[in-house]
Amino acid sequence: MRVLHFYKTAFPDTMGGVEQVINQIARGTEKLGIETDVLSLTADRGASTIEINGYHAHRVRFDLQIASTGLSISAFSRFSELAKKADIVHYHFPWPFMDVVHFATRVNKPALVTYHSDIIRQKYLLKLYRPLMRRFLASMDRIVATSPNYLATSDVLRRFSDKVSVIPIGLDKATYPQPSLDRLRFWREKLGPAFFLFVGVIRYYKGLHTLMEAARGTDYPIVIVGVGPIEGELKAQAARLGLRNVHFLGHLDDEDKVALLTLCYGLVFPSHLRSEAFGISLLEGAMYGKPMISCEIGTGTTFINVAEQTGLVIPPSEPEALRSAMHHLWTHPEEAAEMGRLAEERYWKYFTAEQMVNSYVDLYRTLVRARKLS
Repeated sequence: MRVLHFYKTAFPDTMGGVEQVINQIARGTEKLGIETDVLSLTADRGASTIEINGYHAHRVRFDLQIASTGLSISAFSRFSELAKKADIVHYHFPWPFMDVVHFATRVNKPALVTYHSDIIRQKYLLKLYRPLMRRFLASMDRIVATSPNYLATSDVLRRFSDKVSVIPIGLDKATYPQPSLDRLRFWREKLGPAFFLFVGVIRYYKGLHTLMEAARGTDYPIVIVGVGPIEGELKAQAARLGLRNVHFLGHLDDEDKVALLTLCYGLVFPSHLRSEAFGISLLEGAMYGKPMISCEIGTGTTFINVAEQTGLVIPPSEPEALRSAMHHLWTHPEEAAEMGRLAEERYWKYFTAEQMVNSYVDLYRTLVRARKLS
């Protein structure tokens, strides 16, 4: 069987949540004998095909961006060429240009789409896009939601509930590096024996402005790993509030990130908008057995972090609630440790890459078989 994934960005050009999911699926299905192609856009003038983790990453040149939607003229022909060789096409939503390519190329192959998120920010453009979006989703053989929580709270998914399957995102812990004793010692000496950790791209929906307010008047270290569009204003807010316990570490390599996940006291994840549809970094915290603090926003974050079991779940955009949650975990170490244990247990039960990959392979085979019988 041959599968084609299509999304606006992918490894190795970008390392976001959707890209991680595609990479985990592609490398996992390769081990099961499935050939995988991943087609994405790149700003690299030398657009090319490379082999990565046992699959082929095809990159076509990015030409233009409108309202966060990347466009590429060459994507039409390249997609058509790759789709003709594929047994099934796996799309990743949202990306309106993808819908256009899907209909323009008229490739008649079984198709599914992983629905990663509602469109939240571009509300006015959504009104224009909605007819195309609904037509695209209606044309899919199957739609995959990444959590039952998101399915229950998305108006779009509920509209197509008869063709929705839930396959939670999974991670393969074996693909994460083992930090050296030197790196662990370095970070322990730099940050102290206990600290709260945030990992992620510093975007508008991550709720980090609330974390800055919550940190005021506290003395436990808070470590922020990542870069992003609002990094400058976040640092300015921290300076304005006189926060000396907040450490901005910028982008770190995987070994250092894992070292911090290993050493941290707990993971804080204050995303306050539905743009945070799942929370890969939150899942990494669970994978490393850490108690978590997240907000109830009706998405997969509360599927990962179960209130009062694997951590604390608070209302979004409430600094006092976040400060109280951090204080509670900090002053109840035995309870925090038990929450971390249960978080890791939940990871192994629901969120391994093996489970995710097997579920997708079963779905691929079902769709291909159904098309042959039709």
